[in-house]
Amino acid sequence: MGSIKICPYHVPVRITKKIWGLFIVATALTVFLSMSGGHTLFVLFDRMALTDFFAAAGPSSIWLFVLAHVVANAVGVPGTLLVIVGGAVYGLWWGTLWSVAGASLGAIAAFCLARYLFFERFKAHFYHKPVFKKLNTALCTNALFCVLTIRFSPISPFNVVNFAFGLSPVPIRAYALGTFIGIIPGTLVYTWLGVTGASALEGDSILPLVVCLLMLMMLSALPLIIRRSQQTP
Repeated sequence: MGSIKICPYHVPVRITKKIWGLFIVATALTVFLSMSGGHTLFVLFDRMALTDFFAAAGPSSIWLFVLAHVVANAVGVPGTLLVIVGGAVYGLWWGTLWSVAGASLGAIAAFCLARYLFFERFKAHFYHKPVFKKLNTALCTNALFCVLTIRFSPISPFNVVNFAFGLSPVPIRAYALGTFIGIIPGTLVYTWLGVTGASALEGDSILPLVVCLLMLMMLSALPLIIRRSQQTP
């Protein structure tokens, strides 16, 4: 019989940043789905299902609501519907607070995923191009202001912006602070939309709902106003 050769050394498995990122996302998804009573991620697109779920979840609903924001941002699901549901379930002020907390944490999670998984490759392929050199110079010069300007617009693609900033040279501190402050006005209005929408469905006056929609339009124009004010000598 021939002898069996045993490998004289052990080759360690290298845990890369990509593996860690996928592990964190998978863990967050597992926790959310295990605590959501068997719901799938499609529940994040169903306003009535979300409203009923969080309203019936009891004391744990707040943590589930915040976790839902984190999961939604990490996997790229728009969280606007969650903010509106937060207004319908928790009211204006508490709904705004929990949505800002959850959306900020989720935005930071998405930023970190993009920064640690794809930044080096993106930098090697695109940072030498002139358009990215100019953009990166502007971002490095006043990172906080750039983040605030984009976040003040409630119609900016929140998830796309999260990952895009992760691929940029913006420091995480400026990104986190700018995101937290910048999303407060839009979150407040969308939460109010949830409150007034629920009242309108119950037969109350639709005037607050109309005012809320007008405020959204005004907030959407804010970045243009800021840009024009900068260009004015």
